[in-house]
Amino acid sequence: MTAFLGKGWAFPIRINGRGGLDYAEGPTLIEQSIWIILSTAPGRRIMEPEFGCGIHDYVFASNTPNLRASIMAAVERALTRYEPRIDVLKVRAQTSADNEALLLIHIDYRIRANNAFHNLVYPFFINEGEG
Repeated sequence: MTAFLGKGWAFPIRINGRGGLDYAEGPTLIEQSIWIILSTAPGRRIMEPEFGCGIHDYVFASNTPNLRASIMAAVERALTRYEPRIDVLKVRAQTSADNEALLLIHIDYRIRANNAFHNLVYPFFINEGEG
């Protein structure tokens, strides 16, 4: 089953104790792929300028319901486009109870190959500008 889901370099890329690279496979590789998609702003990859998620455009926006809705839509669009191994079931964005500048993006998804349900919480910091 994990062979179908793939195997690749673990994220972040690092050298292991044997002098080689660490690898990830199966659901772990998919989770790491989601992190890469969400952490990459469009335009950061020279050969894939559209790759990534547009949430980085909202770093200095005010924390409002409209902002959270825009972020949820951007996350769903990016994952639907760049991670074909999953079905995005639900995306929610909520303000952290401890820090108003921290949005917790909850992603519920299903792996298409085996119908296994997973979820991931991605922390996203906004720095509201003043004046």
